[in-house]
Amino acid sequence: MRVMVTGATTPLGAAIIDHLLDGCDVDHVLAVGREPEGPLRDKRITYRRADLCRSREVHDLVWGQARDLDIATVIHACQHRGAHDHGPRVHQQNVCSMRDLLAACANHPTITRVVVRSFAEVYASRHGTAELVDENAPLELAPHAPQWIRDRVEADLVACAAPAGPLEVIVLRCAEIVAPDVGSQLWDYLQSRVCVRPLGFDPMINVLSLEDAAAAFAAAVESAAVGAYNIAGFDTLPLSRAIAEAGRPQLPTPTNRGVHFGGMLDGTRARKDLGYVPRTPVRWPRPWWRTLLERLARLPAESAS
Repeated sequence: MRVMVTGATTPLGAAIIDHLLDGCDVDHVLAVGREPEGPLRDKRITYRRADLCRSREVHDLVWGQARDLDIATVIHACQHRGAHDHGPRVHQQNVCSMRDLLAACANHPTITRVVVRSFAEVYASRHGTAELVDENAPLELAPHAPQWIRDRVEADLVACAAPAGPLEVIVLRCAEIVAPDVGSQLWDYLQSRVCVRPLGFDPMINVLSLEDAAAAFAAAVESAAVGAYNIAGFDTLPLSRAIAEAGRPQLPTPTNRGVHFGGMLDGTRARKDLGYVPRTPVRWPRPWWRTLLERLARLPAESAS
């Protein structure tokens, strides 16, 4: 099988490529990114620099190099990674590039399947309940939602509404991936010197590791499933515990700073249809001083051994 991966120079894209080449029946990957150089650590990788915000480049990529390499499956994991950024260019990358890519893949001679990254934040927030959110839960359609949420919902709907036909489209609504440079609002939040948390606001959150996210995409590539699937993570904990795991002080305040976290995802459908089960805990960000203290605490035991 031959696979094209967009967003290949991001941590998620790199993890997906590694997983495909190490654990799947994939003999070649067309890696697509905006950087001048990409992942060329393996002879089975071909790197293509492309700006997917340009419709012409998307068409030329899909009907040029992807066709020449007999690409069968496309993984689209190229979304804007700044939760606080906004404007037409951001919308172009989040939504329009998705629409252009699906249009280019329709009726393609070699591409038969597209796997799309989506987000748990597309669901309407229900922090007052610990109820699991399945794929039929209502989406966040509030007009006052920030652009990064509205863009993700719109892109999700574009993918889910792809016309039925020879092109199979599967949408992975991933729990928040706790890692740098993956578009995680929680990761950015945990980088603060002090994490401000509204009084009484301590929702249960479910978070995903890069390793499990890559495994979910690989499972989607190898399956014949279509439609939307929740991709839950291994770790479920209250927000206050996540702040403590990151070694950050927290300050309860009477105001809401607009923090938005996805609900508790029900991963039953992904477990049944894709065989996906989360197995890897996240690696929480650590301040340098905490990392130093942990290493110092291990020194006596390492010396004794």
